[in-house]
Amino acid sequence: MIFNSFTFLLFFPVVTALYFLVPHKFRWLLLLIASCYFYMFFKAIYILILFFTIIIDYTAGIYLEKVNAPKKKKLLLILSLTANIGVLAVFKYFNFFNANLSGLLYWMGYTNPIPFLQILLPIGLSFHTFQAMSYTIEVYRGHQKAERHFGIYALYVMFYPQLVAGPIERPQNLLPQFKTEHHFNALDVSEGLKRMLIGFFKKVVVADRLSIYVKTVFNNYPEHGSATIVLASLFFAVQIYCDFSGYSDIAIGSARVIGFKLMENFKRPYFAKSINEFWSRWHISLSTWFKDYVYIPLGGNRVSKGRLYLNLFAVFMISGLWHGANWTFIVWGALHGFYLICGMATQKWRTATASKLGLGSGVFANFLNISFTIFLVTISWIFFRAVSLEQAWGLLKGVFIYKPGFFIGEPSYFLYDLMAIAALFFYEIKQEYGHHSLRFLHNENWGIRMASYLGLVFIILLFGVFDGGQFIYFQF
Repeated sequence: MIFNSFTFLLFFPVVTALYFLVPHKFRWLLLLIASCYFYMFFKAIYILILFFTIIIDYTAGIYLEKVNAPKKKKLLLILSLTANIGVLAVFKYFNFFNANLSGLLYWMGYTNPIPFLQILLPIGLSFHTFQAMSYTIEVYRGHQKAERHFGIYALYVMFYPQLVAGPIERPQNLLPQFKTEHHFNALDVSEGLKRMLIGFFKKVVVADRLSIYVKTVFNNYPEHGSATIVLASLFFAVQIYCDFSGYSDIAIGSARVIGFKLMENFKRPYFAKSINEFWSRWHISLSTWFKDYVYIPLGGNRVSKGRLYLNLFAVFMISGLWHGANWTFIVWGALHGFYLICGMATQKWRTATASKLGLGSGVFANFLNISFTIFLVTISWIFFRAVSLEQAWGLLKGVFIYKPGFFIGEPSYFLYDLMAIAALFFYEIKQEYGHHSLRFLHNENWGIRMASYLGLVFIILLFGVFDGGQFIYFQF
């Protein structure tokens, strides 16, 4: 089930109403059944994969807590992680590696006898796999007690608001909330619904509308001029942000309505003044996951400079592969690793140069840093959006080798795109720099608040694209 569907508009209020009607001791069961239904709406049979990993990790967690011998505990953790990564390897990466093996063998004059798997990728597989892995790792480290209630643990992995695209939660935050009795709270309901409205605006008014222009240009890039490709690339940067942060807003909002607090996943990343800051604002639940469970175990920043750079590059290569079984994602990750390493290596020189030029701080310096960061990120998004390296190189040539011509498509649609981006920019800059005098959804005046709610709903219904388009990150 997707959030931007008529089915969800029925599902959400029914589940929410039932949640507050049933006794607390049965609420976990209601949410688990609702989450199973939510997931099975995509492809019912794939819920068996979820239950397979849930049973393994639930059992592993209990034995990890019981066993005292370090070697046995480590073996249990390895078995649990292998089961999770093994599911990912089969469903997400087997055909990718097999295709590359076929290409290598063909180049050497041989044929690959290994057949390809005729399977679909389970939706959101990487998300709930990482959430399950965080549980066993935290139990192994002694930071989390093993959950004895199988239903509660299953719900931790399957909680429907964040099941298929995050935020990737930690057990310390989410598990206790399933055991806490949540009473109907008008403030939670109000704040949750506001957050959901903002998420729907980002998704159907901004992201899905921009996707029309982006798809047209990227699919036919040889026919378009440089300015068109640059604009389409910038549009995609906005599209993917609104698509993914919009999902997170709806997830966080829908959970908030029934009293749950999920972690923030985005903090206006395009206001970042460096790549390092960008990753403290973009997909926070994933970046902190890699930091805690990959980067720090590799040595973090407690190693030599050369090893530090190698660790960073490795983490971002893995992050790229996590996003998708395609060389375009690996290059995307490698680019961000390269950006970070270059930023760290040139930090002192850049600071000294900026100081000499009088650009150490101030509005103009911040503007230059933000602009350059957006430029670097947008270049990397070209690889993320491209279906192949060949298409990515073609698009980059179109950007840097000037070709005349400018395409706007349907003029009214193009105008809607610009209006949507302008509205988003106004909202984001207000959030970033705290212009409290311009409150709408949180205005103290009841009339202004209600007018703002109705106005936002009207804009969503009037300008939204309702074609059932899935969220981009569902494929991961």
